[in-house]
Amino acid sequence: MANSNVSTQWLNRDTTRAIFAMRQRTWPSGQAVQVFVLGSNHAIHARFCKEHLSVYPHQLQLAWDRMVFSGTGQAPNRVKDQLEMRERVANTPGAIGYLEREYLDDSVQVISME
Repeated sequence: MANSNVSTQWLNRDTTRAIFAMRQRTWPSGQAVQVFVLGSNHAIHARFCKEHLSVYPHQLQLAWDRMVFSGTGQAPNRVKDQLEMRERVANTPGAIGYLEREYLDDSVQVISME
């Protein structure tokens, strides 16, 4: 799901993986992407990584750590739970994150993934 001002309606797996790995920093429209994630040990984070990105959470963490330590990038914004995830994505232009269906509401838009 994303901030309501994001014009992108769908993403393929490679683009989604690049965004969450912090390698792609803009939306196709050129708008900056702000990535929000739950903690690496959170069950929802693990499921999102495996099912939607086809990576394990520790692989994603290694990629973030490598960029931070090499000075070539930054880690995503961490949130403590799905309520904070929805609030931060809803209030941050260009934001993307993930939630279970029951946490979705009109404050954010769903982006389809292929």
